[in-house]
Amino acid sequence: MHQFEQGVPADFVKPTQLPESPEQARQWQQANRSWWEANPMRYDWREGVAPAEFSRAFYEEIDQRFLKTSREFMPWKTVPFDPLIDFEALKQQDVLEIGCGNGSHAGLLAAHAKSYTGVDLTEYAVKSTTARMGHFGLSADIRRMDAENLEFPDGSFDFVWSWGVIHHSSNTRKILEGMRRVLRPGGKATVMVYNRSFFQYWVCGALLTGIVRGRLFKLGSLNQVIQSMTDGAMARYFKGGEWRKFASDFFHTDRVRYYGNKPEFWPIPGSKLKRGLVKITPNVVSRFFLNTMRQGSFLVAEMTRKD
Repeated sequence: MHQFEQGVPADFVKPTQLPESPEQARQWQQANRSWWEANPMRYDWREGVAPAEFSRAFYEEIDQRFLKTSREFMPWKTVPFDPLIDFEALKQQDVLEIGCGNGSHAGLLAAHAKSYTGVDLTEYAVKSTTARMGHFGLSADIRRMDAENLEFPDGSFDFVWSWGVIHHSSNTRKILEGMRRVLRPGGKATVMVYNRSFFQYWVCGALLTGIVRGRLFKLGSLNQVIQSMTDGAMARYFKGGEWRKFASDFFHTDRVRYYGNKPEFWPIPGSKLKRGLVKITPNVVSRFFLNTMRQGSFLVAEMTRKD
């Protein structure tokens, strides 16, 4: 996890809380959109991206950073993310991605799918992913759209993909309802949301950040401490059983997997020391703790549409 200075909605007080009124939902979603317009995911926490924004080299640099960290926690056989995505099956499938960002996953999906549609809450993401598709000669339909109100006919897609997005929205449940509606019978969805593991939530959050670093006394609640450690205006954190129940009105959760970025293994502030420790730690060791022991911050749910 990283430290982010942000204005978390004061009335977002529980890790899986949903809005209690339309006005609260509107305010939360506006906070989300403002945050992501100002802070697009570029994987530039330690150093800026040197190539000109929206150039081909810009996307190549983003992908190099993203895929390097991804391979550390999820090695693949042929195509990045093939442990989670059946790229051969995509050839016959219409695919929807919720939250395309700068398009790293969009590029992978569009290169293999029968058709690819990407939606995002921000104008920045639409501009950036559209530019990426042009540079790499990929066909795609990219739209600015709130995933809580998907503007597609029923049964438009075979597969929905979303990586680290829907837990940030004002009403994650509403997105799941929409995903089910736009999927065809038997359609599949794979989503990554944040995992409320003992290590990430209590050791890194409550103990190290909240008490040792004094943020609990400054911010007043554990939830606010956790929110200060992550990206977005707000983010929900789920346990595996909670997710299954949360999604159960709309999906059968076929499998839940857990992953974590390698730096999570060393819960100390970013520094030369931390970078050195991460470098010398074998990937197999960090994967055992973060993935196999379910202590990483990513919870990946593979789901089938409920009929």
